[in-house]
Amino acid sequence: MKLKIMSMRLSKKTLKEISPKEGLIIPDEKLFVLPEKVLQFGTGVLLRGLPDYFIDKANREGIFNGRVVVVKSTSTGGTDAFANQDGLYTMCVKGIEDNKKSEETIINASISRVLTAADEWNEILACAHNADMKIIISNTTEVGIVLMDDDIHSSPPSSFPGKLLAFLHERYKAFNGSEESGMVIIPTELIIDNGSKLQSIVLELATKNKLDNNFIIWLQTSNHFCNSLVDRIVPGKLPAGDQKKAEEKFGYTDDLMIMAEVFRLWVIESDNEQVKEILSFHKADKGVVITPGIEKFRELKLRVLNGTHTFACGLAYLAGFETVKEAMADEVMSSYIRRLAILEIAAAMDDDVVTYNEACLFANTVMDRFRNPFIDDQSLGIRMNLTSKMKLRNIPLLLRHYNKTEKVPEQMALGFAAYILFMKCDTGKDGKYYGKRNGVAYAVHDDMAGYFSQKWSGQDTSKLVTDVLADKNL
Repeated sequence: MKLKIMSMRLSKKTLKEISPKEGLIIPDEKLFVLPEKVLQFGTGVLLRGLPDYFIDKANREGIFNGRVVVVKSTSTGGTDAFANQDGLYTMCVKGIEDNKKSEETIINASISRVLTAADEWNEILACAHNADMKIIISNTTEVGIVLMDDDIHSSPPSSFPGKLLAFLHERYKAFNGSEESGMVIIPTELIIDNGSKLQSIVLELATKNKLDNNFIIWLQTSNHFCNSLVDRIVPGKLPAGDQKKAEEKFGYTDDLMIMAEVFRLWVIESDNEQVKEILSFHKADKGVVITPGIEKFRELKLRVLNGTHTFACGLAYLAGFETVKEAMADEVMSSYIRRLAILEIAAAMDDDVVTYNEACLFANTVMDRFRNPFIDDQSLGIRMNLTSKMKLRNIPLLLRHYNKTEKVPEQMALGFAAYILFMKCDTGKDGKYYGKRNGVAYAVHDDMAGYFSQKWSGQDTSKLVTDVLADKNL
């Protein structure tokens, strides 16, 4: 019986044979006939673990009532797994929420079909003729939003902005440039002002391709390019042992199964009521925030989440902790991290953009995320390119705290001291830089490794610290 169950692959056909189990959410068959409302560029785990998660949840609650057509632009990998499973995939949500362990498993039915740009470009363009399709989402990595010489009449164009422009041009022609045929375009690439940057590239590309001026006006006035910020750890595939346990528990195999932390945040910048209505899935989950200004959320993520990481990870690593969850399991280390986030970083942030209470509330969610027992966040990995992270994220916090209090922030100072000590390194035989922890070498991947190697070489520690702190280039 066990062999029979484990040979059953997740698909529409086998969905009826999957028994409801504790914590497993199975989609209703009526979701499969919902119209296609979203074109999504990218098959990656972040999109499946965040936007597609919200869309699926809203569909189950009868709010959004639309499915996603996914465009695969890269040449690596195929779409067989999606075809074999009818776009269905299992999402295991695991973590800490409100200081309590939380787990749920969802069979996500948001994806209608996956089309390959290289082979099915005409089918992708045909989606532009669908009046229900109003939303475009992308995650093509940061290098995807770049201006290239691209012919939008190619099949397909080579760049993501080229593909997007070709689709919008097809849309314009299909609906004779009507105002209501415009799209809401939300890139989720991890660059500041991603929507504005994408819009400027698309407009420039339209000019380079000598497209009709009326189309360019429609592009500017009828379409909404929204800046957005995403925040969720989606490690992707489960460890082999965990996947096997999940498949045995639920009685089916799934080549697309992924995991994600409980915390989820997708901030979309818009003050347009029509955009809010089109993005109706935001009503299903507090993790989707549509706001006129995104700066507050960017600051919270950069300073409280990333800033705490950057101050604490060197100290945690030198203290012997390999992962963030190990550090949070230690009473002394977790107490330091909490004091750092609440008493100093949140206090330093208190201003007209972010209040102290808002920073503290966000810091509490960060503590839950750091404690997540299901994610191995490597301390050493976090310390790559640490100098640039320290300059971007934490030097402004140090200065802001001192300007407010005229006192040294002790937790920040300890974290900065650990940073300097972590950067104590020498050149190895391979020409790379290495530090030592308890006699064991570790690689220092940092543009300033040579600088610190020279500073640490035979210099008095007090003078070294003074020189580093006085270096305005740092």
